[in-house]
Amino acid sequence: MNGLLALEDGRTFPCRSFTGPGECAGEIVFNTSMTGYQEILTDPSYRGQMVAMTYPLIGNYGVNAEDVESDRIQVRGFLVREYQAHPSNFRATGTLGDYLAGQGVLGVEGLDTRALTLHIRSRGAMRAVISTLDPDPDSLVKKARAVDSMAGADFVAEVTVRKPYFWHKGRCVPLEQGEEDRLDPSVWDSRSAPLRVVAFDFGIKYNILRCLGRVGCQVLVVPASTPASTVKALEPDGVFLSNGPGDPEPVTYAIETVRDLLGYRPLFGICLGHQILGLALGGRTFKLKFGHRGANQPVKNLLTGRVEITSQNHGFAVETKSLEGEAVEITHINLNDGTLEGFRHRKLPVLAVQYHPEASPGPHDADYLFDVFKEMMTRN
Repeated sequence: MNGLLALEDGRTFPCRSFTGPGECAGEIVFNTSMTGYQEILTDPSYRGQMVAMTYPLIGNYGVNAEDVESDRIQVRGFLVREYQAHPSNFRATGTLGDYLAGQGVLGVEGLDTRALTLHIRSRGAMRAVISTLDPDPDSLVKKARAVDSMAGADFVAEVTVRKPYFWHKGRCVPLEQGEEDRLDPSVWDSRSAPLRVVAFDFGIKYNILRCLGRVGCQVLVVPASTPASTVKALEPDGVFLSNGPGDPEPVTYAIETVRDLLGYRPLFGICLGHQILGLALGGRTFKLKFGHRGANQPVKNLLTGRVEITSQNHGFAVETKSLEGEAVEITHINLNDGTLEGFRHRKLPVLAVQYHPEASPGPHDADYLFDVFKEMMTRN
């Protein structure tokens, strides 16, 4: 089934659907990962976006119920060069095409992803529309220009959990009846892990929760709008700020909450949590030209001198100069463009990284940061 991708600047690309008829719109971005398409599809940080994979063959190992990072597909559309409809992997329980179609997400192939990636790198991430229903390029370009911008929009409100839950033995466990009305130390399980962590869900990934559990944390996940007073009433050992989609500046409620929690307990932020921490400390953020998305992003750890091969997914960044000073120490920088990838506070128990240490993309993965967070809580 033939389709057409139209960008807001007027450029169009022919393609064909492998999930049936449909139309979708959003900001279009590219990801350079060679594998992990199911994790990408279910990462809430992609809310509001359509993702093009630069690796040409996608779908070859199918899908399964274990490799998801949230409870549903989060991307608005999925673009590949060549779709493989017959997966060959012992873990596969279905095809990528059926998986996308089952959740109403449009998938297209036959697209010149190299040309598209070069165009985005040159012109920047932009709004776009894919359609098999409307063949008129002018009409689709007009629709693309009408799509809401990522800048200034609060996408966290779309992905955050509505009610608190515990992460226990690899699954989400709702609070018992009545516990939501009395969020206090009595909700913690004294027989479980010794360290108690309140995790703000700005679009949290399941593997982050697994990593927190691995280092001995009992994790209570709370909505993004949870006030600081509720967190303090729970008396946790630490507070985690998750990844999430879009622009951090409109998430003013979370910024104010984090500002109120500075110095209360150790704070650890990843991705959007890193940006929110930066804003809470008085920093500024800006939109990257085309973002960092892939499993091969080189980051230099300034504390050790080592280069870490990291997994990333973000379109905004904290302005380094806005945080530099006596209070904040810059700990990580991106070796591709020099942008800020990590910082810590010199006096307060605060740690933040822009990349995803839980994704473990290579031999120099950085999930040791969860051990650092554990040490911070133990010392505190």
